[in-house]
Amino acid sequence: MSELLRPRYWAAHLLALVLLGAAVWLGLWQYDAWSARRAAEARSLTEEDPKPLADVIGPDDPFPGNYVGQPVDVVGTWVPDGTVYVSGREHDGRDGYWVVTPLAVGDSADDPALLVVRGWTDDVETAPPAPTGEAELTGWLQPAEGTGEVDENPGDDVLPQLRIADAIQHVDQDLYGAYAVVTDVAATPAGEGLEQATLDQLPEVGRFTGLRNFFYAIEWWFFGAFVAFIWWRWVREERPDPAR
Repeated sequence: MSELLRPRYWAAHLLALVLLGAAVWLGLWQYDAWSARRAAEARSLTEEDPKPLADVIGPDDPFPGNYVGQPVDVVGTWVPDGTVYVSGREHDGRDGYWVVTPLAVGDSADDPALLVVRGWTDDVETAPPAPTGEAELTGWLQPAEGTGEVDENPGDDVLPQLRIADAIQHVDQDLYGAYAVVTDVAATPAGEGLEQATLDQLPEVGRFTGLRNFFYAIEWWFFGAFVAFIWWRWVREERPDPAR
């Protein structure tokens, strides 16, 4: 084997190393590009311009799956008696609650309401009172939750998840099949005294998003494996036969 370490073989070894290193690096670069494109698609709707709620979903419509995270403008009247608190919500490493108040969308407080996550608090007892009157706000649209977790105390205002079937027990009108997370608590009067709630659900990533980058990554890694194989075969053929 020491024969192959002589200077006359260095160029071949160096070429193999350069080609192998380039193949690995280019494969990782394409893989990162694939991952970045998928992440960008998953979050792209949250950065879109807001749409009127009526352009995205109606009170009796199922949730439009292609609008997860879409900012929507909502105008209506608060239903303060329908306020609930969703437990198990973490914020900056602290466990706490979402503060959720329905907003009747339309001209009357009896119109179908959209659940609005006004913000986050670490203590229900110290949460600010529910707002009253009319409101205009922007929120990220989210599908209702439904993990199947059982509400062990259905008589209180604390829910284990933001499920429409649970929340509707706290209001006297119909609810939209969705909820909205206020995009900027600091700019919304209803969020005074609360911290920003995080967006838990993002758009599903398309199956074929950036797939070409992924295939390019695989091709480069196959090329690297081929280079390693050719170098190994060359070493075997060039290695002196000890039997001679």
